[in-house]
Amino acid sequence: MGGQKLHILLCAPRGFCAGVERAIQVVEEALERFGAPVYVRHEIVHNRYVVESLKAKGAVFVEELEEIPDSDRPVAFSAHGVSNRVWDDAKARNISVLDATCPLVSKVHKEAILHARRGHEIVLVGHAGHPEVEGTMGQLPDGAITLVETVEDARAFQPRDPDNLAWITQTTLSVDDTAEIVGELKTRFPKIAGPHKDDICYATTNRQEAVKHVAPTVDRMIVVGAPNSSNSQRLREVAERAGCPKAVLLQRASEINWADFEGVEKIGVTAGASAPEVIVEEVLDAFAERFDIEVELVTTAEESIVFSLPRSLREAAA
Repeated sequence: MGGQKLHILLCAPRGFCAGVERAIQVVEEALERFGAPVYVRHEIVHNRYVVESLKAKGAVFVEELEEIPDSDRPVAFSAHGVSNRVWDDAKARNISVLDATCPLVSKVHKEAILHARRGHEIVLVGHAGHPEVEGTMGQLPDGAITLVETVEDARAFQPRDPDNLAWITQTTLSVDDTAEIVGELKTRFPKIAGPHKDDICYATTNRQEAVKHVAPTVDRMIVVGAPNSSNSQRLREVAERAGCPKAVLLQRASEINWADFEGVEKIGVTAGASAPEVIVEEVLDAFAERFDIEVELVTTAEESIVFSLPRSLREAAA
């Protein structure tokens, strides 16, 4: 392929968000302060590269707290948040918890609790089985929150009292899909209460906006991210819906199927909120080896949000 020209539009913003930066920092700070091992319940963020690099530094990942042999070691909870059951379990085992839950996920948890106090039946728009959804639903007793995944679900939903409802959402959904589902709920239940400010986080929204801007102008779109990362999967869907003929999700450059890029003149590249920039660079390098590439940065928003570390780590650092 040697000298074939390839124009690459690099989306900005892309990659790490403030919640992911903070979660990784929580584990790194804990390792520095307490030494290894530091246990982490669930992947700290949905990216194999990040998880492997933290493992190499001494982090040990478990799915449930009972897998931890030593209750004297600190345990970090992932950025996706956990249910009350997990907190109770940690207390019962006398575990010292470092809570790396993204503050924007914690905001949704607080909304759920507030709606329940006001006697609202709650509808959560989200994906079944995602750890964030399990954590949010687990803030309240079983049955207090009903999960709605699609417009069809919203049409079929039968509340106990249609005048006494509230909706909340997972933070990493497709902005457009969610608007459609919430629109259906509002049409059916005009009195339904919603969040003051959208639950879909700034980073998810910004990354989708950048993709919508680039996707219609390119032949292919690459989303760097993990298959179990909700926000990365949504970026791929958004790209195809916005008019890109084919969008692919890659964890590493080694996954590139070069047949997909034969005869292509223009591609877009972005990364999910849990994907490190080093992998974006790895993908660009792989293209540079085969094509004569020209990279153009397309910026649709500036991000300056930073979340501070949990107090227990801040005090220690001071």
